[in-house]
Amino acid sequence: MRDCGGIGRRKSLPPRLHGRDSHMKRMTCVLAFGLSCTTAFAVSIVSVRDEIEIGRQAQAQVRAQVPEVNDSLVRGYVASIGRRLVASAGGPRYPYSFSIADYKEINAFALPGGPVWVHRGAIDISQNEAQLAGVLAHEIAHVAQRHAAEQLTKATIANGVLGFLDAVLGGGGGARTARVAAGLFANGLFLKYSRDDESEADRVGAEIMRRAGWDPQGLVAFLQILRAQQGRDPSSVEVFLSSHPSPAGRVERLQSVIGSARGRRDSDRFQEVQRRLDQLPPPHRMPRG
Repeated sequence: MRDCGGIGRRKSLPPRLHGRDSHMKRMTCVLAFGLSCTTAFAVSIVSVRDEIEIGRQAQAQVRAQVPEVNDSLVRGYVASIGRRLVASAGGPRYPYSFSIADYKEINAFALPGGPVWVHRGAIDISQNEAQLAGVLAHEIAHVAQRHAAEQLTKATIANGVLGFLDAVLGGGGGARTARVAAGLFANGLFLKYSRDDESEADRVGAEIMRRAGWDPQGLVAFLQILRAQQGRDPSSVEVFLSSHPSPAGRVERLQSVIGSARGRRDSDRFQEVQRRLDQLPPPHRMPRG
């Protein structure tokens, strides 16, 4: 079920509702029906346009705080993989972008509306191109499936955050949206998804890989590397595990979905990028606390 009587969809409003009266009535409808509607309906409270704007504001905040890998070869390569995966993804036409955090810790995350980040540590431990593509495909799937929009709406309904509703339903403007993005980012809401969301991102990400021509077993192999890394160097996967489920169960579930699917595993360009990363100054450690 993707709807709940059309509540929260601008095009369903009758012509006589305009201006502040229209806005307040829509907010009242959302509050009245929010708790009785399914999580899937909740997506309609946050429009794609609002989701993109919140993601744009959050991206600016991340960029202000996170060191980036600015090497043109590495950045261009990661972006090229991302674009090819996006071409095989469903969902709205988001303005996807791909950035590399110059952190040693293994992690990746997606912001609302298209920005995708991968840590340098995740590229370093990848052994072939399909594994890196699997990391990016998983994050693209979060965006394409609108997991952030669902999460933002659930938080809004649970906490009664009227200021956020005011922003996303058109009454807040850019400044209000920026404040909303700042508050939600500060609370880590963009970086943590439910187990169901993670499972769906694995499944959809594997399908995106298959359509784009990569071996979806690459995602499985990356999770297996994480599991081994957890035993060798727990601190390197601590950040990843704080925002993702344990790799163990994900491997079994993915294997059952992927079956015998195969595709591209590696490229000379991936190996060239790995050598370039080895030549760059060592990555930063993430700040603690």
